[in-house]
Amino acid sequence: MIYDVVIAGAGPVGLFLACELRLADLSVLVLEQAEDPDSPLKRPPFGRRGLSVPTIEAFYRRGLLNDIAAPQRTKHDTAGSSASTAGQGTQQPHRQGGHFAGIPFDYDNVDVSKWPYRLPGPGGTSMAADMEQIESALGARASAMGVQIRRGLGVEDFEQSQDEVAIRAGGETFRGRWLVGCDGGRSTVRKVSGFEFVGTEPELTGYSVQVTMADPDKLAQGRNYTPTGMYFQSQPGTIAMVEFDKGAFHRTQPITLEHVQAVLRRISGTDVTLTALLLATTWTDRAYQATAYRKERVLLAGDAAHIHSPLGGQGLNLGLGDAMNLGWKLAATIRGDAPAGLLDSYRSERHPVGAQILDWSRAQVALMRPSPHSRALEAIIRDLIDTRDGATYFAERLWGVSLHYDSGSGHPLVGRSAPDFELLDGTKLGELIGNGKGLILDFDARPSLEALARRWSGRITYVASDAKDRLGLSAVLVRPDGFVAWAGDAASNHEEAAQAASRWFGEAG
Repeated sequence: MIYDVVIAGAGPVGLFLACELRLADLSVLVLEQAEDPDSPLKRPPFGRRGLSVPTIEAFYRRGLLNDIAAPQRTKHDTAGSSASTAGQGTQQPHRQGGHFAGIPFDYDNVDVSKWPYRLPGPGGTSMAADMEQIESALGARASAMGVQIRRGLGVEDFEQSQDEVAIRAGGETFRGRWLVGCDGGRSTVRKVSGFEFVGTEPELTGYSVQVTMADPDKLAQGRNYTPTGMYFQSQPGTIAMVEFDKGAFHRTQPITLEHVQAVLRRISGTDVTLTALLLATTWTDRAYQATAYRKERVLLAGDAAHIHSPLGGQGLNLGLGDAMNLGWKLAATIRGDAPAGLLDSYRSERHPVGAQILDWSRAQVALMRPSPHSRALEAIIRDLIDTRDGATYFAERLWGVSLHYDSGSGHPLVGRSAPDFELLDGTKLGELIGNGKGLILDFDARPSLEALARRWSGRITYVASDAKDRLGLSAVLVRPDGFVAWAGDAASNHEEAAQAASRWFGEAG
């Protein structure tokens, strides 16, 4: 059998991409090296991840949001309301909206009027979910949609021909018209294909550990910068710490109780005694990115395309954004109705986003260095982040509100995530694009736009209805990933909508 797409890696990125491809009725095989997806590192506290606005919107638009995050969400909507996770405790006088290198900004200091084309959505601007729950929900959805998932079979090698890729895994050979590497930072797919991978080497080894201590009072709670590094104790015995050793210890030897105690004593400047090491993992701030995301019939997504430190929790969101962007473009290419250059736009849109996140990670490391220069810079950032403009800037970046694809001139919404317009019958835009097709939402029910949608029948859905708040628009054309391809007011030329449809959906039928 020749699959339309073979995906290496059954993490969240690979599974989400598989679901996107099945929306187009493509045959999809996922190969995963690990036999068992279960891991204590995917459960709280180390498995907890913050979901950004683009991720929340992507899950919502595909009907996955409640399965992934509803039991554990903490949300803030653009109207300023908030709901705390059950058991979090009494309301605090200041609501933390996020942080940059541990420097928090106040949610109530964020000026949401800077985002005139945003409407409140069901997920708000921030939400927490566990990796275990994310993978479980995506795996269940993928299986229900007909994706074949083979565990215990990591990609070992492959060869491309003009029409397909022959992939060897676990002594078997699988054939696919396309291969997508979602197999992590040490991606075999990337290495075998010879993708250029460039960036900066690590400055630190990071540790995330759970321990028991004989003398817990010796170790301060919260985030603590010291002359030799930084440690953060969120609750007794749950500790993250960084030592600026250029990543010397990461994956070089087993993590022992004695080693963790020695590092913690050096960083904290105390003689704290550990009695048990319950869980431990290491990481670095190595920041690398593939210069290309495609080589003929092989593509990269997620950590296979870019790696960086986990500071700020941007990696999962970045990879899921890759999957949402790539899925419909690859599907159209395989169907044969993609316009010229559509698949190339995956790299041109997502590579700059990845590069920005890598720099965001590097900047946080710069603030954490144990030096007078970093402490001086930290003091300046603290002053800036405490201003209204500063809090708004950091919120835009951290929440993903500022995400914008360069789609040329036109309305300010073009290239941005579509607002979640609520129609008069209560239906919302996010509910109308779950089928993976484009959408024309026509607030004025103009025959010319209905005729345009008919020309792209099967690729664009047409909905005519007014909205409770149309943000001054008469209609919008939305891509399958939820980003605006065209937006017009009452005086707009609908020929521009047709040009946008041709650019993103190919020739009319």
